[in-house]
Amino acid sequence: MTEQKQLKLGAFMRPVSLHTGAWRYPGAYPDANFNFQHIKSFAQELEKAKFDAFFMADHLAVLNMPIEALKRSHTVTSFEPFTLLSALAAVTDRIGLVATASTTFDQPYHIARRFASLDHISGGRAGWNIVTTSNPDAALNFGLDEHMDHGERYHRAREFYDVVTGLWDSFADDAFIRSAETGIFFDPEKMHVLAHKGEELSVRGPLNIARSPQGWPVIVQAGQSDAGRQLAAETAEAVFAAPRNLGDGKAIFADIKGRMREIGRNPDHLKILPAAFIVVGDTVEEAKAKRAKLDSLVHYDSAIASLSIALGHDASDFDPDGLLPEIPDTNASKSGRERVIALAEAEKLTVRQLAQRLGGYAGLAFVGTPQTIADEMEQWLHEEGSDGFNVVFPFLPQGLLDVTTRVVPELQRRGIFRREYEGTTLREHLGLPRPDNRFFKAMPAAAQ
Repeated sequence: MTEQKQLKLGAFMRPVSLHTGAWRYPGAYPDANFNFQHIKSFAQELEKAKFDAFFMADHLAVLNMPIEALKRSHTVTSFEPFTLLSALAAVTDRIGLVATASTTFDQPYHIARRFASLDHISGGRAGWNIVTTSNPDAALNFGLDEHMDHGERYHRAREFYDVVTGLWDSFADDAFIRSAETGIFFDPEKMHVLAHKGEELSVRGPLNIARSPQGWPVIVQAGQSDAGRQLAAETAEAVFAAPRNLGDGKAIFADIKGRMREIGRNPDHLKILPAAFIVVGDTVEEAKAKRAKLDSLVHYDSAIASLSIALGHDASDFDPDGLLPEIPDTNASKSGRERVIALAEAEKLTVRQLAQRLGGYAGLAFVGTPQTIADEMEQWLHEEGSDGFNVVFPFLPQGLLDVTTRVVPELQRRGIFRREYEGTTLREHLGLPRPDNRFFKAMPAAAQ
């Protein structure tokens, strides 16, 4: 008898909801995105429901939208990820803590040190979401007049990964003797100096932190372009994908895992977790009404700004009631731009309709009862559209509670989601192996 496949569930928590109208929904916490007590309660509720991970996306600039739209956004401010996740590590015990950190504007030594620290502080629950920042305004915050082009960002990211993981392997797991009798704190033979000099980066090392509980924090990626999929196949252990439907999901799943096989990686050592917006009702009609109410709270200023950001092109002068005109190529995220254009063409949406869709939430959505939502999740799991989902909540707290107290029990009843954590680390939750140290062979268990 084959073992029942199990869903993996992450929670997309920065912003606490991607929907622009979330903070205005009746009963929602308007300051949920920047209130530690609220966020602490969300993390503890997600842990109670046995979620795999709490995920914080990040922005390195105030969102580049017109001020009339920006003034309506609940994402204008947010906590710095490491500060918040370190605080959450102290008030949770099992849930994974995943943060975005950019390879475009940060340095490998900083990234390696922060994530290794978080992994130690949390007892092995850290994950690094590798991103190549696409927001051109971020460049202006880091002393650059022009944004790095798309191809160069991915080239740097691949080398960046090699450097960071090399730094994490600076010490053998048994390097620290700490012998008061001999006065030897660590064995110098078990410290490796990286001495990396590459095309983009020069980093001596070693990292001044012992190897972390997981060996390495879990490596997460979110890219969907061809370059992003290849980087994921080579480096990632979880992928936050953004398919529009099950067909897209199956194609992404097969493509990335197929690339892994080609380079000799075990496809089971990567979990594909599409973002899924979940709205729960007692009936499908009630759930659809909740979403309609939520979408109605998005002002057109915000909607057209969201369209401009997605296209990497100012859409404010487009005819609101006309079809989307031809969009020139830009240096913005190519995969996101292509998805928007494909959506407009497939559904023959006007600029206004497209903007309103994007201004709320335009991605994959499960809108229905706990049973219909579980049906869809189960189909994605068994048809290899995903290994689970990174859940996007419509509004908080009730939208989150609807998932943890109504959908999760239905998934547990079907035997496709855990009732208890399998271990203490994020790797154990996701069923991922602990990586070997590339510079030091592991000691036999009997010798440890």
